[in-house]
Amino acid sequence: MPIQAFNLQKPALTKHLFSRMIPTNNLKPLVHQRRTEILKAFERVMKSAYFVLGPEVTTFEEAFATYIQAKHCVGVASGTDAIELGLRAIGVDRGDQVATVANAGAYTTTAIRSIGAVPRFMEVESTRMLVPLTEVKRVLGERVNAVVVTHLYGTVIPEIRAIKALCEQHAVPLLEDCAQAHGAHLEGRKAGTFGDVGAFSFYPTKNLGALGDGGAVTTDNAAMDARLRSLRQYGWSAKYRNEIPGGKNSRLDEVQAAILSALLPHLDEGNRRRRAIARKYCHAISHPDIACPPSPGNGDVSHLFVVRSPGRDDLKEHLLLNGVGSDIHYPFPDHLQPGIRQYIGKTSLPLTEKLAGEVLSLPCHPGLQEEEVDHIIETTNRWRR
Repeated sequence: MPIQAFNLQKPALTKHLFSRMIPTNNLKPLVHQRRTEILKAFERVMKSAYFVLGPEVTTFEEAFATYIQAKHCVGVASGTDAIELGLRAIGVDRGDQVATVANAGAYTTTAIRSIGAVPRFMEVESTRMLVPLTEVKRVLGERVNAVVVTHLYGTVIPEIRAIKALCEQHAVPLLEDCAQAHGAHLEGRKAGTFGDVGAFSFYPTKNLGALGDGGAVTTDNAAMDARLRSLRQYGWSAKYRNEIPGGKNSRLDEVQAAILSALLPHLDEGNRRRRAIARKYCHAISHPDIACPPSPGNGDVSHLFVVRSPGRDDLKEHLLLNGVGSDIHYPFPDHLQPGIRQYIGKTSLPLTEKLAGEVLSLPCHPGLQEEEVDHIIETTNRWRR
């Protein structure tokens, strides 16, 4: 599939239309609603004058670990750093082969390449666009050094327990990419606790988002926790003593940690609202050329609501002309990215490539009003190719 830029500039779009646009994501309602708590968190940090790896980071790490029922949580600078340092912590080194998917925005692939390791791509299934057990079994048979699974769009991979058991049989470590799965669970067990480590992003648009960048790695392994704390600060074993290779400057700052602590108690409420919107979409969107994902279960957190259509670009334009924003998660598979394919050789993932040409994300976030949801449904159903 050739990579082409999607042109969003249409002459018919007026300033008036943009003034009433329903954006794909809107953080203003959240910031307004939680303004008092956010300001209190900020003032607390200002009063302490402690800005890096202080009490706010420790407090949030403990709270988030408790929330997802992990023993340890290590705050880092971003979700991509969380993946990279998580991979380093489980032993991935230059030249190693790391299995991952190619339909999740290249963040994991970027982290793999930052280490000097080589990505080995797995195909996904078509229903939820998650990696199936059969693909993990295939790459384990080809002797990869680590496996990364992505809980894409806010759904825990249904076969995650079997995947973990299979990785253990092959003595291959497993990292969970939980960047879109804050609070998602399967049979009561939360994302980020199945693998050897879990990697989270706190980018502002995530289900639990900061007012800047941030990330975290979770684990039940005390030695892994200690290694991660060293890796996030230059590989130090003591101040100014660089002992562990692969360390970097990647620290969650005090301000973002304090804000995350203020927002964490509201995460489940926001996830319930996301699920309600997604369920309404699934019930009410009815169009022969649009396929909705399965209606979310109670363990899903509906980070994104992604439909599929062979006329995706026409649908996107129709929505835009009718005041509805949308986005593509994700338009270019990793193995076809010019900056990546030079490292992997020729790779064929027919379903991943097909999905990249069909997926479209509709607005799905706690800030949406019911009348906006109704307008999105009506506009989507009114589309004619």
